[in-house]
Amino acid sequence: MRMMDFLDEQHMSRLYEKFILEYYRKEYPKLSANASRINWALDDGEADMLPVMKSDITLTHDNRTMIIDAKYYSHTLQSQYNVSTLHSGNLYQIFAYVKNKDAEMADEAHEVAGMLLYAHTDEMVQPDNTYLMSGNRISVRTLDLDCDFSGVKKQLNRIVEEYFGDVAV
Repeated sequence: MRMMDFLDEQHMSRLYEKFILEYYRKEYPKLSANASRINWALDDGEADMLPVMKSDITLTHDNRTMIIDAKYYSHTLQSQYNVSTLHSGNLYQIFAYVKNKDAEMADEAHEVAGMLLYAHTDEMVQPDNTYLMSGNRISVRTLDLDCDFSGVKKQLNRIVEEYFGDVAV
C-alpha cells in the first residue's frame, strides 16, 4: 500500500508539473515556456558527477526569466519543535537554479527570479512569501486546485502578471 501511495504521488507530481507548463504554453504564447536545462556556473569547467539541473517550468519574456519548481506533496511544510518551515532541499534547489541561470546570463541585461509552487494542501499554514536572496527574487506560493478551473486560471495568471506585467496573450 505504501508503494502504491508513493507511485500515485509521483504520478500526480508529474501531472501537476506538466499541467502548469502546458497551461503557460497555451495561454501565454508571447512567453517562452519550457522545461529547460540550466548549466552549472563552473569556474574550471569540470562537471564530472554534477547532477543535471532541469527546471519544471522556465518562463521567459524579453530580458526576464522566471523559473518555477512545481511541488506536489501531501505536506507542504516541514515541522520541527512546533515550527513550520519550508523544505530546505526545495529552497536550495530553486536557489541553485536561479543563481546558475543568473550567472549564465551575466553578459546581458536580465532579471532572473524563482518560485516554488506547491499544490495547496489541507494544512493550516500555507506558504505565501517572497524573499530577496543575493539579488534575486525567490517566491513560495501554493496553487489551490480545489476550485473550478476559472479559479485555477486566475491564480496562474496572477503569477505571470506579478512578474512579467501585462503580457498580451
